Amino acid sequence: MDINKRTILWIVFAVSLVILWNNWMVSTGKPSMFSPAPPAAVAAKAGVPASAGAVASAAGAAAIGAQPGAVDPAAFKREIVTITTDVVKADIDTLGGQIVRLELLKHHDKVDPKKNQVLFQKVANKTYLAQTGLVGAPNAPNHTTGFTAKPGVRTLADGNQVQVVLEAEQGGVKLVKTFTFKRGDYTIDVRHDVSNLGAAPVAPELYLQLVHDGNKPEGDSYFNSSFTGPTLYTPADKYKKLTFEAIEKHAAKQAENPSVALPADHPTKADNGWVAISQHFFVSAFVPQDKLPREIFTKKLEPNVYAIGVVQPLGTLAPGATVSNSAKLYSGPQDEKALEKVSPGLDLVKDYGMLTIIAKPMYWVMEQLFGVLHNWGWTIIAFTILIKLLFFPLSAAGYRSMARMKVVTPKMTAIRERHKGDPTKMNQAMMELYKTEKINPLGGCLPIVVQMPVFIALYWVLNASVEMRGAPWVGWITDLTQPDPWFILPVLYAISMYITTKLNPAPADPMQAKMMLFMPLAFSVMFFFFPSGLVLYWVVNNVLSIGQQWVITKKYAPAEAK
Repeated sequence: MDINKRTILWIVFAVSLVILWNNWMVSTGKPSMFSPAPPAAVAAKAGVPASAGAVASAAGAAAIGAQPGAVDPAAFKREIVTITTDVVKADIDTLGGQIVRLELLKHHDKVDPKKNQVLFQKVANKTYLAQTGLVGAPNAPNHTTGFTAKPGVRTLADGNQVQVVLEAEQGGVKLVKTFTFKRGDYTIDVRHDVSNLGAAPVAPELYLQLVHDGNKPEGDSYFNSSFTGPTLYTPADKYKKLTFEAIEKHAAKQAENPSVALPADHPTKADNGWVAISQHFFVSAFVPQDKLPREIFTKKLEPNVYAIGVVQPLGTLAPGATVSNSAKLYSGPQDEKALEKVSPGLDLVKDYGMLTIIAKPMYWVMEQLFGVLHNWGWTIIAFTILIKLLFFPLSAAGYRSMARMKVVTPKMTAIRERHKGDPTKMNQAMMELYKTEKINPLGGCLPIVVQMPVFIALYWVLNASVEMRGAPWVGWITDLTQPDPWFILPVLYAISMYITTKLNPAPADPMQAKMMLFMPLAFSVMFFFFPSGLVLYWVVNNVLSIGQQWVITKKYAPAEAK
């Protein structure tokens, strides 16, 4: 019975590793074992037309639908204004005054390390844009209007900021967009100045929206830790994660019945908060002007292209009047400290998964260690030692139980032989033996049970912390969030696990004994695909466990076990 329970725990642990392995494969863009149809495929199967998708509101419809008074892109002499700071390189299209490309100069591309990470872009099957404009006033300037860029400095030289000013006049309304980029900052200040040049009052509304295609990492699954999709935060409803699939389904319903109500899976009104597109290690978020009512919308724009945004009323403007609105656009890494400064709740996009309650303080401890060691690999090793010290009493109890189990294994084998035809009597005899020898049949499982939540939480920390992305350890380990390129750590893991297995009492069942010896090999193969930082933790943990088990067996086990 004790061996069976221990085997079950190993199986649970193995299943956990399979799930984590699936997460890692998905996060690196490889196929998953749990692959659903992508949004575009779902739409095709449902027969959803390209124009499908009901409006979030009357204002939201104008904000993200076809715009009246839009210029002909072929006729408009557009200009791409490129701004370069010490951390970003941004391209702003004067057609619509939208950010069409954003390159992060301090973060390399996951696939090609020689290139920089690019967020906003419009190429082939990738669409990722930041758009703003006006609705509510007839033919007011929007993200399809032609803007004029004022001359100015385009590169951050000796100063601390650089600005781009775009102007457009249409329908008797003038819109001036001012983008301000700052040194060492991924936050872009976005100011809109709206003037009524007509003879009658107007009531314009400002929209801010992020547009993204529905393509997620290939093989996306329910267990995908590399989440890509819309997110938002309001003081009342807190942090919400949405999906492109949900927007697609709502669009299909509205195509069948235009009177379908607003989606119920996210709040639609607030006077604070933010909207964003989150992805692995990075996020782009619009933070509208504070304490100003806004309407939140999500919408399908065209096949496999979606939007999340807000619409803010600017009040009634008398002829000749001007109103200003200040917002922020953060587009960069999911750095907790930086995100906390931008807006409350924005740090929540750094997703630690189901074990956030363990992973978040775990990362804090590791961050303190890193402040001393200045190397994430040595930080993981130091953290592993701390964990072993913390759980030493539980591990000691488990190893003492295993030491006693080794002594009574011959007696257990004799009981099985004597009562092999009567399971009830065999279990009763086993329980008597445990009671007489003062053995906890589950004591040997304690080391495994203790390590599992820490192991899984560390996986999420490695998978969510952009600080460790590209962080080296020593020699061949140049990125702790990527697999070991030479497979040295998985081999060391297999060796250490083999030694650990041999130190434990052998199962009486020969088949179970073979399975226990096979598991280290199976796990080491799976670890070929795991982050090297995670395998490093497990190797160090095994080495410490071997030493701990040897010491306990020699010093604390009963005399007969010695």
